[in-house]
Amino acid sequence: MPPGLHFVATPIGAARDITLRALDILASADVIAAEDTRTARHLMQIHGIGLGDRPLVAYHDHSGPGVRSRLITLAEEGKSVALVSEAGTPMVADPGFPLAREAIAAGVPVHAAPGPSAMLAALTVAGLPSDRVLFAGFPPPQAAARKAMLAGLSGLQATLVFYESPRRVGRFLAELAEAFGAERPAAVCRELTKRFEEVSRGALGELAEGFGGREVKGEIVVLVGRGARAAAGADEMEEALRAALSRASVKDAVAEVSAALGLPRRQVYQAALKLEAE
Repeated sequence: MPPGLHFVATPIGAARDITLRALDILASADVIAAEDTRTARHLMQIHGIGLGDRPLVAYHDHSGPGVRSRLITLAEEGKSVALVSEAGTPMVADPGFPLAREAIAAGVPVHAAPGPSAMLAALTVAGLPSDRVLFAGFPPPQAAARKAMLAGLSGLQATLVFYESPRRVGRFLAELAEAFGAERPAAVCRELTKRFEEVSRGALGELAEGFGGREVKGEIVVLVGRGARAAAGADEMEEALRAALSRASVKDAVAEVSAALGLPRRQVYQAALKLEAE
């Protein structure tokens, strides 16, 4: 294996979802760093991979600079270091980010072994648009901070993806309904790829009511679809058209502006012809 840090995606539920490349890395890496060493050891046992005398280093949210420095030093010495999170893809709502940032700053090679991701699995089954997506991670624990975060996200024309604790999901859905509107389409994905997988789809108000008094267990992904976009005015359309026509044909400019502003193509085309005739 080449030296450096290897960020390895691991199953979010079903153990057989691991990739062949991930198994190769876990079998060959000089050092394995894990968010949860027990989970990593169990995963390797399931797939018949022995740890041998290789170091298994705990690396999690509470690991200090000393652990990061140790892992980076090992990579600088020519070792291959595999990093696995408790589940899913490292770097996604995960302590891998500061390690990757410091490794890159130190000139250490950083590699990715892609695979399972709760965010991508939830997008696949939620039935919400996936052409424009914002991953918002875990909401902040303070009510004021959550309110400010949702206010900043309310105008985005994208599907929003959150991770949330099962103990707080009912409260969070109610806050989403208040911030975005009770009719906004949404989905709650629970225990994806596991035995009791559940996907609840509906309006935010309905989901908030359904989860409000319910005891929920398991890993949760909450997705919120796009809201209705306010109709663009003539000035906004003209400004967008002028910008698009400066770098594209009439046909391509019309298609771009029509899609971006949600306007009928015929209306945009007529406006484009007028601008071209000026």
